Amino acid sequence: MSMQTERTPRSPRFRPVLDQFAPYKPGKPATMVAGRSYKLSSNESPYGPLPSVIKVIAEAAGDVNRYPDNGAAELTEAIAARYDVPAAHVAVGCGSVGVVQQLLEAVADPGAEVLYAWRSFEAYPYLADLAGARSVQVPLRDEEHDLEAMAAAITERTRLIFVCNPNNPTGTVVRAGELARFLDQVPDDCLVVLDEAYVEYGRDREVPDGVAVYRDRRNVAVVRTFSKAYGLAGLRVGFLIGPEPVAAAARKTMLTFSVNALAQAAAVASLAAEDELLDRVQMVIGERDRVRSALLDMGWVVPPTEANFVWLRLGELSGDFAVACDTAGISVRPFAEEGARISIGEPVANDAFLEVAGDFLSRHPDLASRKVG
Repeated sequence: MSMQTERTPRSPRFRPVLDQFAPYKPGKPATMVAGRSYKLSSNESPYGPLPSVIKVIAEAAGDVNRYPDNGAAELTEAIAARYDVPAAHVAVGCGSVGVVQQLLEAVADPGAEVLYAWRSFEAYPYLADLAGARSVQVPLRDEEHDLEAMAAAITERTRLIFVCNPNNPTGTVVRAGELARFLDQVPDDCLVVLDEAYVEYGRDREVPDGVAVYRDRRNVAVVRTFSKAYGLAGLRVGFLIGPEPVAAAARKTMLTFSVNALAQAAAVASLAAEDELLDRVQMVIGERDRVRSALLDMGWVVPPTEANFVWLRLGELSGDFAVACDTAGISVRPFAEEGARISIGEPVANDAFLEVAGDFLSRHPDLASRKVG
């Protein structure tokens, strides 16, 4: 009788990077307290789609047994027409984060470096890791991009630079003059991506329109989304406008059928109803300014914000602040040992948050003198 050699069972093998991998952490839902809850953790629009958009979504639902148009031709043409650019300069993806992933897949040869400010959009590090690129993170200065330091960090291995404008989670912005000086220092073969997920909320006239910048720069592309101002976060559709070679590369790396049929239809309808949608944006801006003013009056240090959220630098108290909000039925987005980002919601949600913020500051008055940055 033959004896079989016993072997220790082994698990499937995975990439070593996963051992240190920290996946994206979305904003959590709010806890129901006294029959109410307010989710202020994901920078979503507090308003649902317009009735005309809902009607289009309902009509499109009747055809979900069919695959969507993988090229998103109608949506691509609608975006091209809206921004007066060639359709060949447009690429779409599963939200702006999908477009970011497509770009990273397109540039990440072994040894490639991806440069961005930190803290900024939290998906940059993990998507860069997955693509096999090395992240080079340049600390913010007074909650803003330190473009001088970013320029100094560029090497011959730098393939992609993200400039999140307005920056997530601080809401701060890069203005036209400083951006132009920075771009002048970037090598022509290095792609600069202006991540403008919150651009519709901006009112600072010194902040450049990324689409205008791209027209004059062969190595600049702009990424935007329908998730925030357009209120389509649940449908996941974003887009890129950039030079034809950049858009073509993003299309090549898009996961097949990743922009579904409902998302495409809703995005086209939203562009058609843009004037009405932007009226809602103005209401959010009004609430944003009210919330920030109220926080400043309490004594909080709050950087100017051009997005649909505010940022509080809380350091080691970030977790305690999130717990205090959660206890009141409000979810915010804490960043361990750094701070908390609070989305702007409807007035009743904002009032509930301000009550918690005031109480927390009264128990931690040293926060009122804490320097931004």
